[in-house]
Amino acid sequence: MKRNIVIATVAAAALIGGGTVAAYAAAGDDDGAATQRQSSVRISDDRDDSADDSAEDRADDRDDKRDDDRDDDSVEVRSDAAGTKVTAADAIAAALKHTPGTAVGADLDDDGSRAWEVSVVKGDGTEQDVRVSASDGKVLGTHRDDDDDDDAREDLAALKGADVDAREAAVAAAAKGTVTDVDLDDDGPAAWSVETTKGEWKVDLRTGKVTQDLDD
Repeated sequence: MKRNIVIATVAAAALIGGGTVAAYAAAGDDDGAATQRQSSVRISDDRDDSADDSAEDRADDRDDKRDDDRDDDSVEVRSDAAGTKVTAADAIAAALKHTPGTAVGADLDDDGSRAWEVSVVKGDGTEQDVRVSASDGKVLGTHRDDDDDDDAREDLAALKGADVDAREAAVAAAAKGTVTDVDLDDDGPAAWSVETTKGEWKVDLRTGKVTQDLDD
């Protein structure tokens, strides 16, 4: 009888102990799961931070590249203008005297030839490129630009009713630096787009007001 009581007591103790072990095991499992979840959250946060940093680095790289491009363009423009004796306005006037029509652009060549290329649209809608020496203002030659006849007619339409022509736009923008390029910008409200050694500018077709071009 006593032996049965002892066995029962031992069994009960074993059950109680086993329950305690099981309880500890369950608690251990819960703690492990919580730790794993915390680790996963930390890893996810680290990945998000890394992605944000990478995006910021890429944006900074793009900004740096744009700044470098603008600096290179500025150096190139100043180099083109150095030693030029004939202004954009003078080149346009010389081109129109040689080839009557409507000037829609003037560009100082960057190929070392020291010449202006003035685009003139004649009354029949054809476009002529007139080369003018940047040293003495003499006309060096002309050739028809067959590829741009449609653009030429569009330029004439955009300039209909304008009070400021290409030469006058060049004169107005000259207050912002030496002019190296004059072009008709018909994207949106038409205006003269003028590049100088100090930046890019818009010249109003009606008022001649010069404002900085903030699109670039």
